[in-house]
Amino acid sequence: MNSASSLAVDHLGVQYRMVKALTNVTCSVNSGRLTGIIGPNGAGKSTLLKAMLGLVLPTSGQVMWGDKPLKQQLDRVAYIPQRSQIDWTYPATVWDVVLMGRIRKTGWLKRYSTVSRRLAADALERVGIANLKHRPIGQLSGGQQQRVFLAKALTEEAEIFCLDEPLAGIDKKTEAIVFNILHELAHTGHTVLVVHHDLGQAITNFDDLILLNRELIASGSREDVLTKNNIQRAFGGHVPFFESNAA
Repeated sequence: MNSASSLAVDHLGVQYRMVKALTNVTCSVNSGRLTGIIGPNGAGKSTLLKAMLGLVLPTSGQVMWGDKPLKQQLDRVAYIPQRSQIDWTYPATVWDVVLMGRIRKTGWLKRYSTVSRRLAADALERVGIANLKHRPIGQLSGGQQQRVFLAKALTEEAEIFCLDEPLAGIDKKTEAIVFNILHELAHTGHTVLVVHHDLGQAITNFDDLILLNRELIASGSREDVLTKNNIQRAFGGHVPFFESNAA
């Protein structure tokens, strides 16, 4: 595990043509903690994650991990995009997709090692879909599809895990499995960052939060971020959320 204790986001900004999607975001993402990125629709949650990983080009700022830019260390990152960004008609089985998590360590067009196959099999067991190993991915439910890509991420043996709305449209069983695994990763010292789409009960699973509305509203522990003032600033008006989450 890298000795770096946090991802340092420093004055990160993103602009699409003439529209500022993010302005001057500065925050830290600590290892050993499960961190959620939250905010209203259009707040720039996915944009922040993609800008951190270099998937969209920032107009300002940088992201550091240890003493190097994160974009120079992407071999240490496992990224799970939104399910809507994945081509589910691609002719691949569950096993094919999970093994893709070993390509960086194996190399293209090379045979997967016994270790890689064992890691893939263990990951499928861990997410509870080993029985679907030979199923085409297009025949899976939304929750099963999400578990496939979580298994793929696990096989990468990454140090940083970045997930873009992994809980959208999934069943409660899958949600519980996803959170259990993310907590296990955090507790073993990994850096885990998740874009989350609402303020429902699931938000209590996060240790830390980054609250956005095109700029940083607040970051830190869940208790410190989910204050009525911060929620009002981010969402405006009355936003129903569990009062026990608020300071």
